[in-house]
Amino acid sequence: MAQVSIRKVVKEYEGGVQAVKGINLEIDDHEFVVLVGPSGCGKSTTLRMIAGLEEISGGEIAIGGGVVNDIPPRDRDIAMVFQNYALYPHMSVYDNMAFGLMLRKFPKEEIRRRVENAAQILDIKVLLDRKPKALSGGQRQRVAMGRAIVRDPKVFLFDEPLSNLDAKLRVQMRTEIKKVHQTVKTTTVYVTHDQVEAMTLADRVVVMNHGVIEQVGPPQELYHHPQTKFVAGFIGSPAMNFIPTRLVETSGALNLELSSDIVLPIPEDRIGRYKAHAGRELLFGIRPEHMTEVRPNDHRPGLASFHATPEVVEPMGAETLLHFWKDGHEICAKFDPGVAVEPGVRTPMAIDMNRMHLIDPKTDRVL
Repeated sequence: MAQVSIRKVVKEYEGGVQAVKGINLEIDDHEFVVLVGPSGCGKSTTLRMIAGLEEISGGEIAIGGGVVNDIPPRDRDIAMVFQNYALYPHMSVYDNMAFGLMLRKFPKEEIRRRVENAAQILDIKVLLDRKPKALSGGQRQRVAMGRAIVRDPKVFLFDEPLSNLDAKLRVQMRTEIKKVHQTVKTTTVYVTHDQVEAMTLADRVVVMNHGVIEQVGPPQELYHHPQTKFVAGFIGSPAMNFIPTRLVETSGALNLELSSDIVLPIPEDRIGRYKAHAGRELLFGIRPEHMTEVRPNDHRPGLASFHATPEVVEPMGAETLLHFWKDGHEICAKFDPGVAVEPGVRTPMAIDMNRMHLIDPKTDRVL
């Protein structure tokens, strides 16, 4: 039993500043949940409250069915991996991984078995005799993970563990962390500000903003079915485009008027969903990958086209990004790299209206 239950949890600092505002979250046994959001959203504070490193101001936290509000960190049966590794520089890798078990007076043979098993999982057996100063950043992070694994805790807590690594190593370590979870299957709560990390690692992603949970769900659900403008804009890279529009009804059909020369038809299967909002000023959300070059033999229902003049063209290798501006709003489209595009040249573009989102600017909710 290693469920984590967060029930109406509040964290308030002096002066009435609320870092976490009454959140609720149920994390299942063996689940890998990632808390993601911008700096100051409350994700690290939430993790530290689970760990017992921050007192909660209200609500309760339960681990494995038992409320842990008044239980000190060392007795919560959790293991935490920090951003800065926190390795003892004078100890070998073996001793760093074994130290916590030694303090708990585990038998030497049991310590050896656990350390070697963790080292095998993390592919660091050849490093056990080295000191931390002789390790790379990625190797140090593996040792920090190994120190957590040997504890065999109910819950792993990761606090932005890849932030200090370079881009290539971060990708590699993401894969390693996912492999470890598939092997060890311990309930894991992971904090990051990087939405790519969240999407690639999580069973479920928890998007936080200003101390509240905006949306919880599997990565693909958040990507394709965001519930708020914040989630729609935060998940996905490059970010979703948001374009002011007016929804108009003509002879039973609905259209989006982006400007006098750009009018886009709403797909028939969405007319019933949007009809009540006809005549309103809304935000049209579309991801760059759903705004592409016009393909001559592509006749899918829901495709619409228009012309725009890109001001910036970014060849990325696997794709080409086009940036243009409409009424002061930057818009990004994603073209196939084989399509020749020049900045300042009027270019036809296709929009997959089946992937569109309409957002109420008053509530920031997706309709």
